[in-house]
Parts: sequence; structure tokens; C-alpha cells
Amino acid sequence: MTTQRQPSYYIPHGGGPCFFMPDPTGTWIGMAQFLGQLREALPETPKAILVISGHWETQGFRLTASPNPSLLFDYYGFPAHTYALRYDAPGAPDLAERAATRLRTAGLDATPDTERGLDHGVFVPLMVALPQADIPVVQMSLDRSLDPALHLAAGAALAGLRDEGVLILGSGMSFHNMRGYGDGRFTAPSLAFDEWLTAAVEAEGPRRNAALAQWETAPAARLSHPREEHLIPLMVAAGASEHAGRKVYGELVMNTAVSGFRFD
Repeated sequence: MTTQRQPSYYIPHGGGPCFFMPDPTGTWIGMAQFLGQLREALPETPKAILVISGHWETQGFRLTASPNPSLLFDYYGFPAHTYALRYDAPGAPDLAERAATRLRTAGLDATPDTERGLDHGVFVPLMVALPQADIPVVQMSLDRSLDPALHLAAGAALAGLRDEGVLILGSGMSFHNMRGYGDGRFTAPSLAFDEWLTAAVEAEGPRRNAALAQWETAPAARLSHPREEHLIPLMVAAGASEHAGRKVYGELVMNTAVSGFRFD
């Protein structure tokens, strides 16, 4: 049987365990629906998933290499039941090693990590998107430099994994200013940033990468991302494709514009 090439995505992962708590105002319904339709949007069931989360930063790139990764409940102040969530997907030590080899071949620092588990930027959205937990998962860290060009290069180094049936997911939030959520004064700036980001993503490869590498020049860039760890996973997802991306999700969440993108 042939393996079909998987896309790469930049997805929103919400706020903490938001999809598993009461939501009387329906804040997370649209995002949950988007994530819940992810599997059917893929060409076939992935052989494995490589997730780059905005919640793990290291010197160089690190990749989880446990055959049975634990979960890291790296959120605080939520109900007790959210610390008993389960996502028992297997790990993929072989994928962690192959990914690290590709990164090192491109001149990047990369090391498998047999101890670290999956943080909530990985298991929370996957519990919605792929609740069967039947696909092996590897998480990759961000380099703590948060250099967009470096992460675009990392994506390019990993691109060949897509031909092996690996789904690459950048997991973050396209707007991530904790002071802005729920504040109507941030709606217009977030929309301005979102419009710029969408245009950048949907540009052809070289122009796309050049724009994303200079994301700080966008309207309301630092208002939307006082610190960019939730944006940088986008760079890996974009770098893993030579083609223009497209916006596949977008809505106002707590008065701020949030988007998701796909790269074929």
C-alpha cells in the first residue's frame, strides 16, 4: 500500500483544559468543532503525529522518545477532574530519532528525550481531534531563542516526514495576550494582526517565509503576542511545506481573532 503525503497544520489549542469543562457561553464550541473535524480532513489516517507545542522550550530541539509518554498537567487552578484526563496514545521513539537526524543533518541541534511527557498543548487538542488515541505521538520543543527563521528551517528539515505519513501539527494560539482575552479593546487590533497573518501565510513560499520571519513588523504584533511562544509553532508547520498555506479556521474567541492554517 502506498502512503499518502500528510499536510501540516497550525491549530489553536484553547485555554488549559477548556474543552473538558462546562462552557455555558459556548466560548469553545467553534474551536472544538474545528478540531473534531481534523481527522476527516486528512488524506488517510497518519502513521504518526509530530506536535510542536508552545509550552516546551529548550536549548536546541528536543523530541519525546518514550514508548509510553506520560501527560504533563501544566495548567493551574482548574477543577480536579481536569488533572485526571487520559490520553494513552503510544509514543514513537523511532520517529523521534528520525526527526532528530533530519534536524541534525540540516545543522540544527536536536536530541531525543526519553523522560519528558506530553504537555497540554499536545494532549488537550488531540483529545478532541483524535480521541481514539490510536496514533503514535511525538512532541517537539521550541528552541528557546524563539527565532522564527530557525523554526522555519526546522520545518523544512522535517518536511520529508510528511511523505512517510507523519502529520505535523503546530499547536499554539494565533492571538495570545492574556490581558486581551475578553476585552473588547483588543478586538480591532487582533483582527488587524489576523488579517496580516493570514495574508502572510497565504503568500507563495519564499514571500511567505520572508513575511513570517518578520512577523514583529505586523500591525499590533506585540499587542497580539507580548511573548511569541504560541506563534512560533506556526513557523515549523509553514516551513514543512513549500506551498502557500490557507486559513481553515477563524472566529472571535473572547473578543479576539483566532485562526488555524493548513499547508499542503
